[in-house]
Amino acid sequence: MPATVVRAAEPDVSRRAERLEFRFGDPCDPANPLGFRALLAADGERELLPAAEDLLDQEGFGAELVPAGLGGRLGDAGGLMRMLRPVFRRDVALAFGYGITSLFAAAPVFAAGSPRQRETVAGLLASGGRAAIVHRSLAHGTAMLRGELTAMEYPGGRLLDGRKDVVINAERAGAVVAYVRTDPAPGSQSHSVFLVEPDRIAPGGMRVLPRRSTTGMRGCRFAGYEFDACELPADVLVGESGAGVRLSLRTFQLNRTLITGAMIASADTVLRAAVRAALAGGNLGRRQRGVVAGVFADLLACDSMATTVLRALSLLPGAAHLAAADLKYLVPELLRDDLEELATVLGAGGYSRETDQGMLTKLLRDLPAAGLGHAGTAACQAVVIPQLPLLARSSWGREEEPSAALFSTGSPLPHLDIGSLQVAGGGDPLAAALTAAAARLAGSAGRGPYDDALRTMAAAFLADLHEVRDSCRLIEPGDRAALVSPAAAALADRHAVLSAVGAALGMWESHRHADTFLADPAWLVLALHRHGRRLGLRFPAPPPDCVDRVAGELLARFRAGRSFDLHDVALAEAGTT
Repeated sequence: MPATVVRAAEPDVSRRAERLEFRFGDPCDPANPLGFRALLAADGERELLPAAEDLLDQEGFGAELVPAGLGGRLGDAGGLMRMLRPVFRRDVALAFGYGITSLFAAAPVFAAGSPRQRETVAGLLASGGRAAIVHRSLAHGTAMLRGELTAMEYPGGRLLDGRKDVVINAERAGAVVAYVRTDPAPGSQSHSVFLVEPDRIAPGGMRVLPRRSTTGMRGCRFAGYEFDACELPADVLVGESGAGVRLSLRTFQLNRTLITGAMIASADTVLRAAVRAALAGGNLGRRQRGVVAGVFADLLACDSMATTVLRALSLLPGAAHLAAADLKYLVPELLRDDLEELATVLGAGGYSRETDQGMLTKLLRDLPAAGLGHAGTAACQAVVIPQLPLLARSSWGREEEPSAALFSTGSPLPHLDIGSLQVAGGGDPLAAALTAAAARLAGSAGRGPYDDALRTMAAAFLADLHEVRDSCRLIEPGDRAALVSPAAAALADRHAVLSAVGAALGMWESHRHADTFLADPAWLVLALHRHGRRLGLRFPAPPPDCVDRVAGELLARFRAGRSFDLHDVALAEAGTT
C-alpha cells in the first residue's frame, strides 16, 4: 500500500479523468502493458493487472473515494462516475477490486460514523488502502450474498460470531464494515453497522478464509471472514444500534447508481469493437448500421438516466432513492440486451479479433458478479414497489416538474452529503419531468417529422403513466400480498421504463439549443422508440433519416476516438480516418 499520494491533484474532475484515460493508453495497442491483451491475460491468471493497480496508486485514486470535507476529492457523485469510467472502460474487475467496493464499505461510515471513524476510514482510502463490506443476508441472494454475522452484548462489551464466505478484498482490507444482526427479532431494526479494524482485534477472534474462485470478476480477491466469540472494542458501532437496514437503503442509492453509470463505459468498449468489426469489410451494412445506431441511442438514454440520478443525489437527496432503484433495475437489462445485439455484429462477416471477442465474453461474465443480476433486481423491486400505490395517489399528474438544473450537465452541484440521503418520500421527479415534457411537446407548433414523432411518443408514454397510476391506485398501501404479486413487479418494470423516458426527455430539452449532438432529436426519437418496444407500445417507424443521423454521429466519434456517452470525451484509443 502506498504511503502517500505521489502527485498533486488536478482540481477539475474532467481533466483528472482525461489524464487517467491517457495514462492508461490505447487499450487496443497489443504492446500497451495496460491494454486489453494484458488485462485479459491477467484475468486468465485470476489476478488484477499489477501495472494497472500501480497506475491507480500513482494517481492517488483512493482520494477520489473520500469526500472533500474529509480531505479527499469526492465532490459530487457524477464527477466520481466520470473518474471511474476510464477504469470500467477497460476492466470491471479492476474497478471493483482496486477501490469502488471500498467506497461502498465506507459510505455508512461517512454518512453516520463518529468523527474518529470517519477520519480513520478516510485516511485509509486516501492512502491507497482497502475497506471490505460484509452485507447482511438477502432472501433472494446468490451464494455470494448469503451468510450472516451476529453480535450480542455481554457485560464487558460485544462478541461477534458468524462467517461470510465471499467478500471482495477480505485478504487486504484495513477496515471491515459489517452489517451485523444485533437483535434476534425480525424487523427493520434487527441489524446494526460495525466498523471492525483488524489490527484492533485480539488474535484468534477473526480469521480470514481462503480465497474463493468466481466465474465473474475473476481477478478480484474474493475471500471471507469467520468470527468466533470475537471481542470488539466499545467504539465499533456506526451510528445508532438497529439502524443497519436504514443505513444500507440510504447508502445503496450511491452504490447502485455509480455502478450502473460507470458500466456504460464498459458497454462503450463493446460497441466500439462492433463498429470496428463491421467496418473491417468496408462500410456499415444496413442491418449493422441499425444495430450499432440503436445501441448508441440506448447508451445516450442510459447515460441520461444515470447522470440525472447522480445529480439528484446532490440536488434532491430526499427524492433520489426511487430513481436510483429504477436506474439499477432497468439499465443493466438494457445493457445486457445491447451486448446481445452487438454480439451478432462481432460474430458476423468472418471477422474476429481476439481481444474484442474476449472483452465481450469477460463483460458478460462480470455483470452478474458486479451485482447486476437477479439479486440486484430483487433489491430494487423491494424499494420501488411499495412506493407505487402512494405515488399514484399523491404524485403522478400533480407534482411540479424538477428544476432544470437536474438535467443541466454543465451546471455546478453542491457537494454530495451521503448522510442527507433519504429512503422514502420526496415524490417522483422523473415522472414529473415526463408529464411536463409531454405537455410542452403537445403544445408546440413544430410540424416536422421529428416534432410529430416526439409528440406522438411522448403522448403515448404519458398515457401509459396514467394507466400505471390507475392500476397502482387499485393496490392498497401496505397490502403485502398485492405488493409481492407478479402484477406489481410488472408495474415496477413499466415505471422504470417511464422514468428513463422522463430522464431522456429532460436531457434533450436541456440541451436542445446547445451546439452538441444532444440537441439533435434523432437520438431521442430512436431511444424512445426502443423504450416503447419494451412497453409493448406500437409506434410508427422513426423518420427515414433517423438511423443515418445517429449512425453518422457514431462513426464520427469512432473515427475521432471519442466516447459514446453524453460527455463525448477524447479517448486514448486511436481513431481511424
